Amino acid sequence: MARDLLDDFSRTVFTAAGFTHDVYRAGSGPAVIVIAELPGVTPRVADFARVVVEHGFTAWMPSLFGRDGMPANLGEYLRSVPKACVSREFAAFATNTTSPVTRWLRALAAHAHDECGGPGVGAVGMCFTGGFALGMMVDEIMIAPVLSQPSLPIGLTKQSRASLHLAPADRAAVEARAAAGVCVLGLRFTGDPLCTEDRFESLRRLLGDRFIGVEIDSSSGNAFGIGSKAHSVLTEDLVADDPAHPTAQALEQVIDFVRERLRPPNPPA
Repeated sequence: MARDLLDDFSRTVFTAAGFTHDVYRAGSGPAVIVIAELPGVTPRVADFARVVVEHGFTAWMPSLFGRDGMPANLGEYLRSVPKACVSREFAAFATNTTSPVTRWLRALAAHAHDECGGPGVGAVGMCFTGGFALGMMVDEIMIAPVLSQPSLPIGLTKQSRASLHLAPADRAAVEARAAAGVCVLGLRFTGDPLCTEDRFESLRRLLGDRFIGVEIDSSSGNAFGIGSKAHSVLTEDLVADDPAHPTAQALEQVIDFVRERLRPPNPPA
């Protein structure tokens, strides 16, 4: 079974805010919530969670959609995308609404923090879930939010492409936390039509210098031959075996960002 490919993770069920989902867990140390992109908890998403574990953290990987352990192929996209787009959990087309599933993720983060301890929690959202880590930032325990190619809300207008998928009250809370010193790391390919420069500009306006934007060149003729359709920085389009590749460097930057916040150096005696 495809789920057997995840047998190095323990699997539990977590219920909160009216929703119930499986959650895969591995590792030890402070908690990092790894929120899978469409079509779900694929082998490449699980590999990213394993990198998180290797660097001294507990990865909590919720299964929000799709069939766990299946690869990211056309059939799995066709199976999961329509359901995710119409689900009330995600409000995929709304421009001034925080996805309801974010309440469940916040509860999971609080539970993970209680279990794992540490100064706070990190979260890495990807694509369809990329902006969820931003919505989780309304809680003070969220101190290391990472947005990898945040792609919601879905839409063709400039307003949709620029939206951050936050309700007004949550937007104000996120802005206040950034003003208090919390940083947000964002990743995207420059040619990505699902996560455009408009959205990163909105993040810069909201967060100011607390937003760290990593934009990887995917234009025609780029030095690393990155395709124009490149989208998934940390998973499907990651070139991990070349330390000089910008996606490998982006992965390293994510780990450094989380480590600096969840594992601060011990003060001198």
